[in-house]
Amino acid sequence: MGELKYELSQNAYMKLVLHARKHKTAAVNGVLLGRVSPQNDDVIEIADSVPLFHSHLGLLPNLEISLILIEEHYSAQGLGIVGYFHANERFDDIELSNVAKNIGDHICRYFPQSAIILLDNKKLEALPKEKERSPVMQLYIRDASKNWKLVGSDGGCQLVTKEPAANIVLLDHISSGKWQDVVDFDDHLDDISKDWLNPKLFK
Repeated sequence: MGELKYELSQNAYMKLVLHARKHKTAAVNGVLLGRVSPQNDDVIEIADSVPLFHSHLGLLPNLEISLILIEEHYSAQGLGIVGYFHANERFDDIELSNVAKNIGDHICRYFPQSAIILLDNKKLEALPKEKERSPVMQLYIRDASKNWKLVGSDGGCQLVTKEPAANIVLLDHISSGKWQDVVDFDDHLDDISKDWLNPKLFK
């Protein structure tokens, strides 16, 4: 197996960043849905994402319920859970928490190439000035000894957005307040009329 490339669709990417933006003073998390590319075994296509929680991130019963519902829905589309997203509570915290590692380990049992992506707030803040095309996230994968390691921008493993203009569209959504419309599993468990699939978010 060569070096893996994780290719994030624009909507999957934006949904996670907007979820973190909505809950700026809390840690948030989510899962990545996708598959190994039919054309290339070294490419993981991330087609969608589901925002999970903004409180009690590691609460097992809620997590298990959400993962079952997510798997059931997406398996019909030929997609499975291929990774985990996390944003820390503190703006300047870019360390991978134990909660993130534990949930990442759990997902790895079912999808060994799964990754954790961690929001980098400083990259996000710099976006309007930098005109950067790469995702505002850090990529972690498990090494041979099953420890999570940060993948450097120089390395072979990569996290890329499928659409080159994703950050420009993301900035538009942030400035227009689109983040207020994101529904996560916490919201759904409080009020089941709120749809965790966010079908109208980018309509």
